[in-house]
Amino acid sequence: MSTLIQANIPDQLARRAQQMVDHGWATNMEFVVTESLRRYLESHQEALVEQFVQEDVLWGLSGND
Repeated sequence: MSTLIQANIPDQLARRAQQMVDHGWATNMEFVVTESLRRYLESHQEALVEQFVQEDVLWGLSGND
């Protein structure tokens, strides 16, 4: 299953992505976008978890149930 997403990206970024496809580093633009999003989400997962934990701790310490 997949979801169609439409996005506007800067021209320079699109050109760089297309160059990756043209040089054989990626099969198509869809692959570039999907792989980029996956890597972004993986690299920020730890930061999100840490933020949620900190918010939960602060909430718990405030005593405002």
